[in-house]
Amino acid sequence: MTLLQKISLCTLATGLFILPTVSQGQSTDLHAQIDRLADKIEPKVIQWRRDFHQNPELGNLEFKTAEKIAKHLKSLGLEVQTGVAKTGVVAILKGGKPGPVVALRADMDALPVTERNSLPFASKVTTTYNNQKVGVMHACGHDTHIAMLMGAAEILTQHKKDIAGTIKFIFQPAEEGVPVGEEGGAKLMVKEGVLTNPKVDAIFGVHINSATEVGTLKYKPQGTMASSDNFKIKIKGRQAHGAYPWASIDPIAVSAQIINGIQTIVSRQMEITQDAAVITVGAIHGGVRSNIIPEEVEMIGTIRALNIDMQKELHTRLKRTAELIAASAGATATVEITEQCPVTYNHEGLTAHMLPSLEQAAGKNNVKLTKAVTGAEDFAFFQQQVPGVYLFVGGMPKGTDPGKVPAHHTPDFMIDESGMKLGMRTLAYMAVDYLNKPLQKSASK
Repeated sequence: MTLLQKISLCTLATGLFILPTVSQGQSTDLHAQIDRLADKIEPKVIQWRRDFHQNPELGNLEFKTAEKIAKHLKSLGLEVQTGVAKTGVVAILKGGKPGPVVALRADMDALPVTERNSLPFASKVTTTYNNQKVGVMHACGHDTHIAMLMGAAEILTQHKKDIAGTIKFIFQPAEEGVPVGEEGGAKLMVKEGVLTNPKVDAIFGVHINSATEVGTLKYKPQGTMASSDNFKIKIKGRQAHGAYPWASIDPIAVSAQIINGIQTIVSRQMEITQDAAVITVGAIHGGVRSNIIPEEVEMIGTIRALNIDMQKELHTRLKRTAELIAASAGATATVEITEQCPVTYNHEGLTAHMLPSLEQAAGKNNVKLTKAVTGAEDFAFFQQQVPGVYLFVGGMPKGTDPGKVPAHHTPDFMIDESGMKLGMRTLAYMAVDYLNKPLQKSASK
């Protein structure tokens, strides 16, 4: 029995959902029309991507990016709203037939990374970030996400009369984070009501991947990307001369013990066969010179989890470990944990429901069930409100060794632009297929 069959049987057995029927011929014909338009506009989509790549903007500062997106969407005759969550753009396509509402999302922001390649459209943009002069680069593929969704919007608009429901195109700023002291990203979009008026029934998103071969789609039901939480631990001891350590309560030595203790939370206390988890200390600061034991040390880091229960357990154990190790030395540890991003959780029933669409878009052999990753994605905030599916689109040249390609968030990051057509088609397939055959709550539930 396949994974899809297991999920479908389980879902139907619980009585939670029923699947209405739809004409296979109707779906296939619309797919063929989508494919023809995708072939036709692919050069334009590539050109959009190159323009965004050459002119990247950081989170909450995507003013020119938003202006270009809005101009295109207005040219299609869509209802367009700008300034959503600072710089976001939202457009609404009302189909020619009544039906549910589906949302498609692309993120817009670049990263503080200085590009290092010979592309003729490489970014030369610089800025000051955290008091440092740095380059600005689309080092995670958000430029391709924008272009793919703009292309999907153009395709779907031309089939307005055949669409049974409403499509909401969400161009989201600040997925990579916001300037200190500001709000932004998917969380702020949700807060401002992007999933209402009209109320969204399901949401879909894709992420290009530099280590996945062009023509391939990867997906995973349930937790597919990790939650991301930041922590700060302040260890307070007693200052003393470095020549007389017995007069101190040394917060540096205590910090070392806490770091060692933290490593055993995942390796010895969590059931890692259930889901992966990560606790990483990213920075530690304390002291001003070689012969003074300082009074205080501060460390910061990140916590990643793939289910909510494990996320909460990691918080509890981190706090307990730090506090008790510090107390054993006569020091104190204050632990602050800031929740940044939830688990990117693909709704099981909706994932199974949309799998045929993915297989029709890419070919059954090119749709791969993948493992979860411990990177985070704020698409999760949308999924907290409505059922959603987030998946990966190949952006690596065929025949390339995945272990040798530059990683995301690095100066050498590269994408094979031929992979964007599949991403564009996949977004369009998922939208029309869901609207023609929505996942509905059972009347008995």
